[in-house]
Amino acid sequence: MAGERVVGRFVYRGTHTGPFPGIPATGRSIEMRSIDIWRVADGMFAEHWDELNTLELFQQLGVVPALDAAADADGAA
Repeated sequence: MAGERVVGRFVYRGTHTGPFPGIPATGRSIEMRSIDIWRVADGMFAEHWDELNTLELFQQLGVVPALDAAADADGAA
């Protein structure tokens, strides 16, 4: 069937034990979520799109402050 789509929602968990684009290993436990969409044509995956929650990942690694921490730093609630 032409135009069929398959959607998956995933949670990845691990430990940051090696360098990750410019971020040295922290040893922290991390969790990242994604939503993936595939278009199926002739019974095969023809296209793929994904949405990764990298903001949440960078917050867990301490590279980006969490929203609550950022609000506290500005004196806002």
